[in-house]
Amino acid sequence: MKYSYLLMILFAGLCSAQRLKVIDSENDKAIPHARVILSNQVVYTNEDGFAPVSQDARNFEISASGYQKKIITVFNSRIKLTPAYKNVGEVKIVSVDIRKLLGDVSKNYHKRYYNEPSLYDVVYKEKKLDNNKLYFLVIAETKLWSKSNHYNYKDGIRKNYDEILQMQLNNVKYLKNVKGDSIFTTGTNEFSHEYMGNYFFNFELNRTLNHIKSDGAKYSGKMIFEEGDEQLIKFKIKSGVRIELEGEFKYNKTDKVITYFEVHYVQTGYPPVRRKTADGVEYDYQLGDASLIFDFYKKDGMYLPALTRFEGDKYSAFYLGKKHERKFSREIIYNTFEKSNKEGLSQKVDFGKNIWENVPVKEEKEDAILLSADEQAFINEK
Repeated sequence: MKYSYLLMILFAGLCSAQRLKVIDSENDKAIPHARVILSNQVVYTNEDGFAPVSQDARNFEISASGYQKKIITVFNSRIKLTPAYKNVGEVKIVSVDIRKLLGDVSKNYHKRYYNEPSLYDVVYKEKKLDNNKLYFLVIAETKLWSKSNHYNYKDGIRKNYDEILQMQLNNVKYLKNVKGDSIFTTGTNEFSHEYMGNYFFNFELNRTLNHIKSDGAKYSGKMIFEEGDEQLIKFKIKSGVRIELEGEFKYNKTDKVITYFEVHYVQTGYPPVRRKTADGVEYDYQLGDASLIFDFYKKDGMYLPALTRFEGDKYSAFYLGKKHERKFSREIIYNTFEKSNKEGLSQKVDFGKNIWENVPVKEEKEDAILLSADEQAFINEK
């Protein structure tokens, strides 16, 4: 018993040595999705504020939306970030012409973001919930190859996806689906033009600009915080096609790049539509709200992707007298980067079928995955 107890202490010590927690300096609450830039990789905190960081880590940067970034010289298991501002009413608000600013970034995208063939080690996470209950979770280590780090519309529409993005499935760490036949399943595994586009910021940037430029659109942008070269700008858009958008982005005024972009599509005001399940049963479907996040960091003078996240909430279906409310998310964390060639990957995922039906290559790397408490409970459920 004593021997087992000592083993438990040793195991707990090893676990704690491999992670840190990021919290709010004012209320000690965990900060999810905080970015940690280490010397050899990029990681993010999970929903509980924990990030996989070794005690040997030194001189690394931590940042999160709405907080001031911080340089950590010596490892500490609890890192406190200070809010960028306490109250919008306390700061000087400056109007920004977001149509002009976003248009300039879009026009010069190839010049300001790295646009050569690239290879990334990636953590891919996808979650699905029905009535707030998790029923699908997959977390995998993959490689992503990108030909130019931007979405090519001609290749996308022609479904030449391998000319835009390639994936090598290395290690499926967790894959659990407790609801084999969901009413939200369309019955097709087709990898669509828009689904591929959502991997890339230039795709979303152009989509946002199209809403701004639509007939009858109204929009506004306000700079609410500035630190060094970086400005935090909040925006609202009422599209001429009855879609409302709101969000924020960080803009580096010297390099003229957007380093963080977050947009929310407010769609719950749309009337329901009729759909069919994979078995042909009709039901009423109500659009929910969607959000996309893109995060970049600067390395050796290049702006590289650190994270993309696509989330949906309050997508509702009224099926056989019961309401089902769907949530989902897809998150990609770009842990490492290296320059590549134009040929791409030798072993790549076939996007013509479900990603998880492909055979993993089993290329092990340093673990950069920490489950949240909710995810661990779901995995442990029998």
